[in-house]
Amino acid sequence: MPKIKKPTSSEKHFRLSFESSNYVIFGIGILTIIVGYFIMATGETYSIQSLTIAPIVLLLGYLVIIPFSLLYKSKRQR
Repeated sequence: MPKIKKPTSSEKHFRLSFESSNYVIFGIGILTIIVGYFIMATGETYSIQSLTIAPIVLLLGYLVIIPFSLLYKSKRQR
């Protein structure tokens, strides 16, 4: 029967703890994505609104705001 190894002090401190600021930033990201899809849906097929503005807003939500909300740590938590 294998022995269970006790976690070291560095392993004890590693955990993904999200604060309310993380959830707020994540909500802003979700809202940005919803707005991006709304802009895309309301524009005409070949308009600048559907072909340029909406994809930029969606990329901002998916590739900037959502990852930032997952990686953000406040100065108190560090």
